[in-house]
Amino acid sequence: MATSLNIQRQNGNVPKSLPGEDHITGFVAYLPAADIPAAFKTDHVQPLSTIDAAEAAGIKEDAASWGVRVLHYQLSELYRINPAVSLYVAIFEKPQGGSQTFAEIKTVQNFAAGRIRQIGVWCGDRTLSGDDLTALQGVADALAEEEAELSIVYAPKVSTLSTMPVNLAGENKSRVSVVIGQAGSGKGAELFNDKTNTGKASVSGLGVVMGLLSSAKVHQCIAWIKEFPTGVSLPAFGDGTLLRDVDKALLETLDTARYLFFVTHTGQAGSYMNDSHTMDSAISDYAAIESVRSMDKAVRGIRTYVKPELGSNVYVDPSSGQLASYTVAHLETVANQALETMERAGELSGYKVEIDPAQDVASTSLVEFVIKNVAVPVMRHVRIKIGFAKSV
Repeated sequence: MATSLNIQRQNGNVPKSLPGEDHITGFVAYLPAADIPAAFKTDHVQPLSTIDAAEAAGIKEDAASWGVRVLHYQLSELYRINPAVSLYVAIFEKPQGGSQTFAEIKTVQNFAAGRIRQIGVWCGDRTLSGDDLTALQGVADALAEEEAELSIVYAPKVSTLSTMPVNLAGENKSRVSVVIGQAGSGKGAELFNDKTNTGKASVSGLGVVMGLLSSAKVHQCIAWIKEFPTGVSLPAFGDGTLLRDVDKALLETLDTARYLFFVTHTGQAGSYMNDSHTMDSAISDYAAIESVRSMDKAVRGIRTYVKPELGSNVYVDPSSGQLASYTVAHLETVANQALETMERAGELSGYKVEIDPAQDVASTSLVEFVIKNVAVPVMRHVRIKIGFAKSV
């Protein structure tokens, strides 16, 4: 036999890396106690940024537990879309009884030292309720008070698409979004139709959504057709209903109700997100996930630069008693730094920091900043007028 040299390329699953911390993500699943992999029974939260790491921790594609197989699928989809994600995976025991506090989200964020920017919560066998959305928002609000802001994407059970509640969105739910879409073919459909899925729990497309969010810049809408295809070839909903079988009026109702799901566009291959809704009011400044993420990044950045100034001296003009101009200029410059960086990165259109020099800091020890951010708007609708003319 003649001599030969055969080189086979392998996928080493070397974790990719991204600058900054916008891609740091969490994923929480609630499973029956008997189904929780051994590695998670005591250490409920683990950093797992590759599918190999997840499988080594017991999240296997061929696991005996249907829930674990679903979790493997979700993570596979997340890694497929964003192989450079920094991911914290948590598995907790499914609560007994009706109520759920979702306090475990705080446990995951604390484990990550407050660095998680968005977290997915899978409860595919739990019917959506307004109480759960209120509880999720409450946890997110508490974390924001502790300077650990994040956005929550929730994946509940979709029992029957046509009877989904359409009045759950409203004020003060800006940190919660709800996913009701899933894949209608491939592994997602296989899991949904698995005979061990006796209660017809929703598989959900949560992994896809978290992959898109973690890969998007904070100001980008995950429904951007050119940038964020889902890779889901046959869109469906959590009850197994295919997108193509749903009446247009119902789709519009579900979109108005501010749910997230996969849609198709004529002339474009593949599927995409319908939008980037939060469950906040449609007229809120924080009705879209990108608005929340952008503001969270601005707040974190300002905090990073301004906090070291706490306890420092400020100077006043002895003739007027007002803050000295150089003190005002210094503090405005400090607060500007994070916003300037965001503007250069295209994450803000502009910003302005103002400090009123007439503040009586000698009496109150309080300096008040007024900061205005100009967002980067999203083009959700286009109107084109076209017709014949005698000349142009």
